[in-house]
Amino acid sequence: MVYISKVYTRSGDDGGTMLATGDRVGKDHQRIRSYGDIDELNCVLGMLRVEVARVVPQHPAFCDRVDAELGRIQQELFNLGAELATPMPEGETPKLAVHDRHVERLEHEIDGHNDALEPLRSFILPGGGPAAAVCHLGRTVCRRAERELVALSRGEHVRPAALHYVNRLSDYLFVLARSMTHTFGEAEVLWDPTSV
Repeated sequence: MVYISKVYTRSGDDGGTMLATGDRVGKDHQRIRSYGDIDELNCVLGMLRVEVARVVPQHPAFCDRVDAELGRIQQELFNLGAELATPMPEGETPKLAVHDRHVERLEHEIDGHNDALEPLRSFILPGGGPAAAVCHLGRTVCRRAERELVALSRGEHVRPAALHYVNRLSDYLFVLARSMTHTFGEAEVLWDPTSV
């Protein structure tokens, strides 16, 4: 387990940081960029949970379900961050990691939220109420995290389950934003390419 007795160590003052293996790399290393974006995404999901909590009285069952999903995903993202901080040779899996079962659970939840929605006939603009707007922000941070992870995989081994998980999570956040808009009685704004 993690034990932190002192927050600052001054060891990063030179622009370097330590991976879970004990190896030191620059704070701009692709691996650090990758799990830094995962950490940022986790923060956005925390903001999203705060927004969802504001509407619990009007939609308790939906909000409880979404909060449970997001809480679990935050835990999984921490495991993914730990996985990325622990470079391992191909064929080995770190103790903390995301797995295919986590991807499959996201797919199940995507389908569950999507079943109640009308099919899209146009792209939608980010918005749809406060919670959905934060969800769209999370989706875009997730896409950036995915790009950084793909860049890392070009030079170092990244387990396929990690790539699949981040890809599927952005899909989940897109569908969840639509589901929130629908459930909370907000309006989706469709993209109109002729409006400009």
